[in-house]
Amino acid sequence: MACLAATVHAVNLETLIVITIIGIPGSLRKESFNLRLLKAAQAMTPQHCRIEIESLEDIPLYNGDVEQAEGIPPAVERLKDRIAATDGLLIASPEYNNAMPGVLKNAVDWLSRPPQDLGRVFRGRPVAIMGATPGGMGTALAQAAWLPVLRTLGTRPWFGRSLHVSAAHQVFDQYGIIQDEALGDRLRDFVAGFAAYIAGEN
Repeated sequence: MACLAATVHAVNLETLIVITIIGIPGSLRKESFNLRLLKAAQAMTPQHCRIEIESLEDIPLYNGDVEQAEGIPPAVERLKDRIAATDGLLIASPEYNNAMPGVLKNAVDWLSRPPQDLGRVFRGRPVAIMGATPGGMGTALAQAAWLPVLRTLGTRPWFGRSLHVSAAHQVFDQYGIIQDEALGDRLRDFVAGFAAYIAGEN
């Protein structure tokens, strides 16, 4: 498993494997439902696992002329390095017009440039997708739309569980805390399952 950080416990000298997952919300809203979902997942990680949340707000629109003249923007390079240095990628994707959000697809398009960096950033990397929406259908169509993209990038998607959050405006309180106990249990199982997949346990 790539990029695992091992630390030695000072008391019992056991080696602890720390799995680091990058979480990316597919919305630019400061308190988007999908950012709240990631923060809830962050609080439910199993032992020896952590989720670090990144933002897409500094990623510009992809422009081949800019890439040719100026190279890869610093914000894109930083995010590429962050993904490459961790063990898995957790995407929280909204669903817009029955498909993936443009801001997230744009970021992935930048992250896949230049092609020779695909192996470092995406190839063989475990990826899980979840999502929240105010609508009643969850984000099933958006998640399905991501599958050919993830295959093209050469990632290793996790299909052990699915998490589609409907009526998201009724799920979180004013502080972003999940109020639905059953959903909280599903999210905890989802995160634990993905961490186990990264660790090669399922």
